[in-house]
Order: sequence, then C-alpha cells, then structure tokens
Amino acid sequence: MSYNIEDFNLDFFSLKGKNAVVTGGNSGLGQAFALALAKAGANILVASYALDKGETQKMIEDTGVKYEFIQADISKPGIPKQIVENCVNSLGSIDILVNCAGICICKDVLDFGRSEWDPMIAINLTAAFELSHEAARFMIPQKSGKIINICSLFSYLGGLGSPAYAAMKHGLSGLTKAYADELGKYNIQVNGIAPGYYATDITVGTRSNPETNKRVLDHIPAERWGERQDLMGTVVFLASRASEYVNGSMVIVDGGYMVR
Repeated sequence: MSYNIEDFNLDFFSLKGKNAVVTGGNSGLGQAFALALAKAGANILVASYALDKGETQKMIEDTGVKYEFIQADISKPGIPKQIVENCVNSLGSIDILVNCAGICICKDVLDFGRSEWDPMIAINLTAAFELSHEAARFMIPQKSGKIINICSLFSYLGGLGSPAYAAMKHGLSGLTKAYADELGKYNIQVNGIAPGYYATDITVGTRSNPETNKRVLDHIPAERWGERQDLMGTVVFLASRASEYVNGSMVIVDGGYMVR
C-alpha cells in the first residue's frame, strides 16, 4: 500500500462495495448512521427489535445500495451470531459493524435494582461484545474491518437516575479500547462515537421543559441541541479507509459540552 500524500483523495471516504451491520439502525441515531453509510456506498443490514413500516428501507434503497432487515432481540444468546452470518450470507461479507442498539431505564437510586440493571447491560454492553466477537471471526481472515461502538458523554460522566446507563457506557468505552488492542494487528480498527445531547424522541421531555432545556443549552458552546445529521460525517470517516490509523479512539460529538 502506498502512503504517498499525493495519492490521497476523496475516494478514501468511499464505502462502495462494503457491507455494514447497524444495530438499532431503523430509528433515532441508528437510522442516521445507517443512512450515512449507505450514502457513502455501503450495503446495509439493520438488526432491530422495533419495526418501522419500511421507512428506513426506502431511505437506504433510494441511495442505490442493498438493504436487509432482521427483527431480533440482540440480547438473546446466539442472535448476534445469526445476524453476522446473515450479513455474510446475504451481502457477501461483513466489513463494518455499528453497535448502536440500546435502552435506558430511569428510576430513583433505591428503586433501581437488578430488574432494571440486567436488561440494560445485556442489550447495551453484552450484545455489543457478542456482535463484535462474531464479526471478528470474519474480519480477521479478511485482514480488514471497522467496529464502531456508539458510546456517550456518560462514558465519562456519572448518570443520575440510571446507574446502569453510565456503567454500560463506561464499559462500552473499555470494550472499544480492549478490542482495538486485540484486533489492530489484523488491520481492524475499533473506535467509539460519544454523542452529546441530541434532539431525538428520547429527549422530548427534557427539551419541552424550559428549566431542563436551559440547563442543557447553557452547557453547550454551540448553543443548540445536536441534530442527527451532525453525527453522519463522523461515522463515515470511522468506517472508511481515511481512518485506518485511528484505533481505540473516542470521537466526542457534543457541540463542545465536555469543554464547558
């Protein structure tokens, strides 16, 4: 491979011919990640527990790439293996894995027990590990691959109202670093994206309350909530050849929240 700077061009960001799995890829931030990868040329397999009436399929297929969908509970043993194998069998390979699926349960600290903790850890952390493990079985022989874990500002902060959320986001950050260390020698890069506060369905309550909305905005130098589009360039970069020497990193996309 040539490393001459004159060889660099925008094709380094192209994902044409690549195949990607995006968990939770038919809603919220995951849908934006899936569409971004498709617009860059990747075929997409979305694995999600929720259905979306074909909206995501139309978005993806309108870009000219292939779209596959699996309705699945990724926390069930063996399901991640099925998802990865389905991608390989239907699209030809797995080149990119985006671990985005997740849930959040909020309760007062003394009411937050194992019944709240266990499903959050199972979906948000254990499933991401199992998917990464299964994807690595194919990425190692092909000597290439990209694993992108969708972390959070709570990979750095505490988490009032949901100790499991902060715990699993810290854990996902640790998994990112551990797998980056393990897989780097096979030309597989493992990185994380840490979104800040975004205008999605999940944050409607916070944004509609003048007090909490002001509290968030006062902490963001950009003086606005993030929009899903703000994340799309980052995921394309981390999924592309342009980021081949980026490994074990966390890209914070928060409008400056963490610096204030």
